[in-house]
Amino acid sequence: MTHIYDVAVRAEAALGEGPTWDPATGRLLWIDILGSRVHTYDPATGRRTVRRTDQHVGAVKPRAGGGLVLNLRDGIGLLDPDGTFRWLHREVVPGRRANDAAVAPDGSLFAGTMRYDEAPCGGTLSRVGGDGTVKVLLDDVAVSNGTGWSPDGRLMYYIDSPTRRIDVFDVGEADGRIANRRSLVAIEDGAGFPDGLCVDADGCVWVALWGGGAVRRYTPSGELDRVIPLPVPLVTACAFGGSDLTDLYITTARVGLTAPHPLAGSLLVVPGAGKGVPQPPFAG
Repeated sequence: MTHIYDVAVRAEAALGEGPTWDPATGRLLWIDILGSRVHTYDPATGRRTVRRTDQHVGAVKPRAGGGLVLNLRDGIGLLDPDGTFRWLHREVVPGRRANDAAVAPDGSLFAGTMRYDEAPCGGTLSRVGGDGTVKVLLDDVAVSNGTGWSPDGRLMYYIDSPTRRIDVFDVGEADGRIANRRSLVAIEDGAGFPDGLCVDADGCVWVALWGGGAVRRYTPSGELDRVIPLPVPLVTACAFGGSDLTDLYITTARVGLTAPHPLAGSLLVVPGAGKGVPQPPFAG
């Protein structure tokens, strides 16, 4: 199958990340982590907005009651529909920042962190409830990245980028706990590092390859069945969006490139790439 990408938003994000479709507003949310910016894009009208945050932002997701939840350098923040900001959970750790996050089927936020120097065991993956309770699930990761669930919610996929693996966990039906971690896919040398991921309606895992200039699709058994080559080397994350969840949005970065491609840092889209799964909003 041939995939032709379009440029949804031409930008120069230092570290574009975290595309998320917000069905309530019909907009795509995405961020520039190092630029401390939250972007929105309405594909129906082309309208864009940019909001600057006071510190580096690792992820942004819609909330059930309106507004946004932000995974920030110093914790989890809430942005109300009227623009008011408040902390849901604040935890300042020198040298550490937020990274990717995802909303679980039960509405909790699985929020990742990492050290700026990417030191081994310097990052975490935590479950944040709508009431602000926090439980650390993994405390030995380096670069906590892509997180997603199978359509039936029984499996969770997770990436700690330096491991070069997509791992899979079993999810408890009663309490949502994760267990029995094992490797689904190992990315071969020379193909880049796995970064953000999303799961489609067939249960297949799409993964962005940092340094690999591509997005790949793997079946639930770990077989590679699709590759979308892209014109930029630093591909960071992907998510399905649009009114029918068939368009694959892809974020990119330009940080550290000595000769950036003109589209590095832009938001790309592959129309009709597949069929996504509706993502729940954060319960807080």
